[in-house]
Amino acid sequence: MVHQIRNSIRYVSYKDVKKITSALKPIYTASSEEAGQEELNQFEAAWGEKYPLIVQSWWQNWSEIATFFKYPPEIRKIIYTTNIIESYHRQLRKVTKGKSIFPSDEALIKMLYLATQDVFRKWTGRIQNWGQILLQLSIFFPDKVSPHLK
Repeated sequence: MVHQIRNSIRYVSYKDVKKITSALKPIYTASSEEAGQEELNQFEAAWGEKYPLIVQSWWQNWSEIATFFKYPPEIRKIIYTTNIIESYHRQLRKVTKGKSIFPSDEALIKMLYLATQDVFRKWTGRIQNWGQILLQLSIFFPDKVSPHLK
C-alpha cells in the first residue's frame, strides 16, 4: 500500500501532497472492499480531473489492492506500514554496501547474521495489540505461524 501511495504522489504538485495523501487515506482504511471502491469513487470525483494518472493507477492496481481488504484492520496496518521491513533492509544494505566482494558466501551470511543481531538489540519498541495480531495471523497463515508459537 505504501508503494501505491508513493507512486501516486509522484504525479502530485508539492502544494497538494498533504491534501492528496489525506484524501487517499479513507480508501485504504475503509472497512471493506466495497467501501474502499466507494472512497476511490469519491476521490476520483474530487481529484480525478486534476490528477487523472493517480485515479488510473489505483483502478489499474485495484485487483492487488482488493486482496488487502480480506485482512482485519490490525493486520492491514502492518501491511501498509512497512517501516520495520524497510528499516531492516536499510541496515543490511549499510553493512554490505562498503564491501564489493566477500571471500565466500559463508562470510556474507555471517556478516548479515551479525548485522541482524545488532538490529534486534536496538529494536525495543512494541507493536500495539501484538497478541491479537498474532492470533489473527495464526488463523490466516496457520502453517507459517503455528510452528513458531510452541
